[in-house]
Amino acid sequence: MTDHKTISVYDSQVDNYIDLIKEQPVDNILLKFIARLQANDYVLDLGCGPAISSATMREHGLRVDPTDASMEMVNLANKTFDIGARLAVFEDINTSNLYDGVWANFSLLHATREEFPKFLQALHESLKPRGLLHLGMKIGEGSVRDKFDRYYCYYSQEELQQHLTKAGFTSVSVELGEAMGLAGNMEPWIALTSAK
Repeated sequence: MTDHKTISVYDSQVDNYIDLIKEQPVDNILLKFIARLQANDYVLDLGCGPAISSATMREHGLRVDPTDASMEMVNLANKTFDIGARLAVFEDINTSNLYDGVWANFSLLHATREEFPKFLQALHESLKPRGLLHLGMKIGEGSVRDKFDRYYCYYSQEELQQHLTKAGFTSVSVELGEAMGLAGNMEPWIALTSAK
């Protein structure tokens, strides 16, 4: 079920979100993801935000399908990059054998624990054979709302790898780190690359 409180935060915090990420260098994990794909491959950017990652992928010769649940983020993405971003929620993942890659970077952490496996299965179905999924998540336990009232669901590394295996993915790489979020907290994260 779409969490409208979370979406409304992104609608209202566009400027603050841009301030948080605009000075960051190009994501090295994104560059590794791009390097595993071929020129002209088609990638779903699930929860694209202002579409900075989509723009980087496009610059490297990929075709992108940027989607976000926040209309303000979609508008900003298209205004900034003219990139064809479109409004969509997780429940709209309903394609088959379409994408060569999916970039789901800190978007599915807003899905409920009950629906998370269903969305992973839908992403698996949306990928072509040997297609790649990047999944960026925060590590932890339980579910909470942050000071902005955004919903977060946390998992351990083992739980995430089990979910991916159950959805039909095989592990390619795992990276760990920590970063400052919009709410002002340093939190551990995990980036998993998996193949269909």
